[in-house]
Amino acid sequence: MKNINKILIVFVLGLFVSCDEKLDINTDPNYPGEINAGLALTSAESTLAAVVGGELTNLGGFYAQYHTQAPSASQYENIDSYNLNTAYANTPWTQLYAGVLTDLKFVTEQANASNDTGTALIAEALRAYTFQLLVDLFGDVPYTEALQGTSGNITPKTDSGQAIYADLLTKLDAAVAAYNANPSTPSVGTQDVIYGASISQWIKFVNTLKLKMYIRMAYTSQANPAAVNALLTEGNFITADAAFKNFATSANKRNPFYETFLSQTGLGDVNHVASNALHDFYNENSDPRLEAVYRASATGTYTSIPQGSGNTFNNTATAYARPNIGPTTPVFFITLAESNFLQAEALIRYAGGTGAKAKYDAGVDASFSIYKEFYGLDATEDATTFTNAGGAYEFQSTGNVETDVRQVIIQKWAGLAYISTIETYIESTRTKFPEVVPTGTQNYSVGNRIPSLISVFTGTDVPSILFYPDDEVSRNPNITQHATLRENVWWDKKPE
Repeated sequence: MKNINKILIVFVLGLFVSCDEKLDINTDPNYPGEINAGLALTSAESTLAAVVGGELTNLGGFYAQYHTQAPSASQYENIDSYNLNTAYANTPWTQLYAGVLTDLKFVTEQANASNDTGTALIAEALRAYTFQLLVDLFGDVPYTEALQGTSGNITPKTDSGQAIYADLLTKLDAAVAAYNANPSTPSVGTQDVIYGASISQWIKFVNTLKLKMYIRMAYTSQANPAAVNALLTEGNFITADAAFKNFATSANKRNPFYETFLSQTGLGDVNHVASNALHDFYNENSDPRLEAVYRASATGTYTSIPQGSGNTFNNTATAYARPNIGPTTPVFFITLAESNFLQAEALIRYAGGTGAKAKYDAGVDASFSIYKEFYGLDATEDATTFTNAGGAYEFQSTGNVETDVRQVIIQKWAGLAYISTIETYIESTRTKFPEVVPTGTQNYSVGNRIPSLISVFTGTDVPSILFYPDDEVSRNPNITQHATLRENVWWDKKPE
């Protein structure tokens, strides 16, 4: 990776991504012939943004029921019908392993060689985020034997998701401890396009990520109230959204969802229309975020359809509300809204609920703030109208953990649409909120989903895992394909 054979920064969907092809720099002097930790970090962050903000936003939007397949189009009926094949994940898997994680390994090696504990901490934080995402999507994945390259083990075994989570938490603590023992100014500087190499912000990110991982374990025997309460007591969580914002309005430099799915140079804004599930939740609660999350139809209305019902209509996407993601909309990794909702749930589960309402309210407020800044929500809209006494979203402590957690998760689902879309789907898998109920029994005003009307499953079943990519399974005998998309990730223990 130290020579001309590694291209670290090329535009793909408007982002920098890794590439292993040879390049003659005499034909393009803009590409570096020698890479460094800073360039590799930029590449890793950019590729991560491409995956999270692109295909995973598309997938999560269908499964969280923010959008559904538009009439007169069929590009994503396989997702909407829960009929994904084993080829679906080839690209995101490759981008995360061969792109993000390979680049971060290089960053770590370079940082350790120069005793740059600050850069090493940043790399470890992003590595943990990426592996945690892989586990949450695929279950057991290659970990201890992964990333050895063509000269090492090219058929790595999978590690259990539980073991990966435990090791990630250990390594996050070790990275912070190493930095505290020997602080160094990160050499990557502004090439860290998320936090500008601010170690104080990255330590907050680590703490927030750890809280998320511990909350993922809530329904397992590995639930750790002591560790959660220690984090809550310290209170050192993110104070600024972790986001990738380096987008421009010109083609190939735009937000990945916009570039691929909405722009005329992509798929042309013909496939995604608002699903009744989220649309009606907003509408029936008079929530102004409806007109921030969605763009109006061609006639200026905000209309939606039931999940999976596109084939029953003869018009096109422009007759409906559609995702409101623009060319420069950031890709968010962890937000203040998510952090506050995590803290609210933690307080409910492990601290008797004391302080949960304040964190819940702060989460709703932070959601409104993001939609105001990046999605066009009217600046005069006030979240407290909804969270104060008598408001539609007033938190009402009941003393029942699941009842109170449900209030938090419904607001996380409603408050992070097209902000942390894949996260809200994963959280719905963990908590079973919003509930998937039989068609005709739904109450959208309180937050419900229905089985897609074109579902290949029976009853109220929905996917809970992704198939391993067939490219990987065909080459690696140590990976056994999932039998069904209904298999559970290791932390998915709540009865359905």
